[in-house]
Amino acid sequence: MLHSRLTIDPAAAIGPIDRRLFGSFVEHLGRCVYDGIYEPTHATADEEGFRTDVMDLVRELGVSTIRYPGGNFVSGYRWEDGVGPRANRPRRLDLAWHSTETNEIGLDEFASWLEKVGSELMYAVNLGTRGIQDALDVLEYANLRTDTAFARQRVANGRSEPHDIRMWCLGNEMDGPWQLGYSTAEEYARIAGQTARAMRQIDHDLELVVCGSSGAQMPTFGEWERVVLERTYDEVDYISCHAYYEPIDGDLGSFLASAVNMDSFIESVVSTADHVKALRRSDKTIKISFDEWNVWYQSRYNDVDKITDVDSWPVAPRLLEDSYSVMDAVVVGSLLISLLRHADRVTSASLAQLVNVIAPIMTEPGGPSWRQTTFFPFSLTSRLAHGQALQVTLDTPTYDTAVFGAVPTVDAVATHDAETGDVSAFLVNRSLTEHVELAVDISAFGPIDRVSATTLADPDVHAANTLAEPERVAPAENTSVRREGSTVTIILPPVSWSAVTLAAAQGTSEGSGV
Repeated sequence: MLHSRLTIDPAAAIGPIDRRLFGSFVEHLGRCVYDGIYEPTHATADEEGFRTDVMDLVRELGVSTIRYPGGNFVSGYRWEDGVGPRANRPRRLDLAWHSTETNEIGLDEFASWLEKVGSELMYAVNLGTRGIQDALDVLEYANLRTDTAFARQRVANGRSEPHDIRMWCLGNEMDGPWQLGYSTAEEYARIAGQTARAMRQIDHDLELVVCGSSGAQMPTFGEWERVVLERTYDEVDYISCHAYYEPIDGDLGSFLASAVNMDSFIESVVSTADHVKALRRSDKTIKISFDEWNVWYQSRYNDVDKITDVDSWPVAPRLLEDSYSVMDAVVVGSLLISLLRHADRVTSASLAQLVNVIAPIMTEPGGPSWRQTTFFPFSLTSRLAHGQALQVTLDTPTYDTAVFGAVPTVDAVATHDAETGDVSAFLVNRSLTEHVELAVDISAFGPIDRVSATTLADPDVHAANTLAEPERVAPAENTSVRREGSTVTIILPPVSWSAVTLAAAQGTSEGSGV
């Protein structure tokens, strides 16, 4: 057994946790929308055709903001196809995913669904095949109550009150050659800056997200961020980051350390943004919207799922329906740790995606819905992480990886809610073989009433929840947790994710030293 020590101190605050950090992503891709959130013939469907069993799971997951309608899909999307009477809506080719889009669900229906699940809409505009005017039109349709053509059209379509969308993405992954209308940094910065300025002439208080490079592995990475921000800094509030992880050639040790890459990615983008801030002598700080992140077996998509028949344009095909294991869930939990560790700059994030497509929630047409293993670290972190994110002091052994060199065996972050006094620590054990006894020093918080821990682990790290066994894997109370004075000790199984919660004694919510 390995031994580690963790110290948590409320004085080591990173920054407040924005609830938008626990966002997700719905794209018109595969069965995410159709057969996912929307299946009017399903036994649980409501009057609008939405699956209520899925809505229940989305609420349980605790997603705050949902990015829509793409993704790659948005670069060819005509938003007006998805509003008005369904009988008049055209079927279109979706070139991004070689599918047919029926347009049964559009902006108004999706906004209605969001109201039911209690999430906020984050809308992406098409800067691939469209541009400034399209963005202005959809903004007018969505947000204005003024007596204008598009606002009147929304009212006529049954939506008298504006959607009041506050957060808008200026395109998607515009440096990617797979993207319709992809461009150079200079070309994209020009159109993004013009679009942002035009949108702010309608509503100055919009929150606008400019596209960063579509991944840290891209040859454009770094220089793209610099050029785009130099030309749009005054017009935007966020720059996006996207990252997906999978084990390569069976290298599980490096896969479990994926958060090392996420940390480096975030810090590189922050450095670039702050460099531009200094050059411009600006008082504004650009935040990061990490609006696509997850485990994604992209190699399986390219080898198995990808539609290559030029004559086949299916509706809602089964694409990107990865089945997630315990190991995948541990990686997702570790990526959440990375996001919380950068809560001062990452104030919006979107787990990609929400239902069926690389998703924590799965459905079967006409059948059940169920939670994938990745559902659990996200739902518990969303529920428990409140107040301030805390930088922790961690003394832990390292292990060697082929990609990242020596990395900590245990990774951790903590949160503290000063109003309630509650403290949560989120932990991963990356070792494939060793248990870890972790001693947590909580002396800085004064008297603690209650300590509990939940752990996700399994002797078979490849165990997954499936249609046949939807409850094969679930988190469980960690009965090894114990408290001795100001130290809490917990045993972390190999390849595990844990959440430890500490409830302050009544009347001592500020803790000692605060």
